[in-house]
Amino acid sequence: MIETNKLYYDNHNVTCKNKLYVLCDRNLDPIYAAVQGGHAVADWVRYQYYETNKGGEHNILWDWNNDYLIYLSVDIDKWWRLLNEYGAKSFEQFYEPDLEEQMTSIAVWEGGLPEILKHKIEKEELLK
Repeated sequence: MIETNKLYYDNHNVTCKNKLYVLCDRNLDPIYAAVQGGHAVADWVRYQYYETNKGGEHNILWDWNNDYLIYLSVDIDKWWRLLNEYGAKSFEQFYEPDLEEQMTSIAVWEGGLPEILKHKIEKEELLK
């Protein structure tokens, strides 16, 4: 299966290996935060697939090509403000219905981050 995927990517000239960061609310238990992050990733993939297919534009999922998935424990409200303030592209947040629609996680593609945020995100703590 790995060889098939490699051939697929090679044949489609997919070489970019951007990270998909999963920003999880540091106030949540790490296991619960990881589950919440999974919801954000699913929403991000679903949204990117929908956006690509409705307009026939370049498929950002190929740019990510499922290489790196980095879970981070962050101040979720701070990062929500930063992503919007600096005009980041290609991110999806998840709101947990069981927590009164609280934002619990954000999936953000490295390729959509302005340089200043790339430097900030690399300093965040891994989810443990």
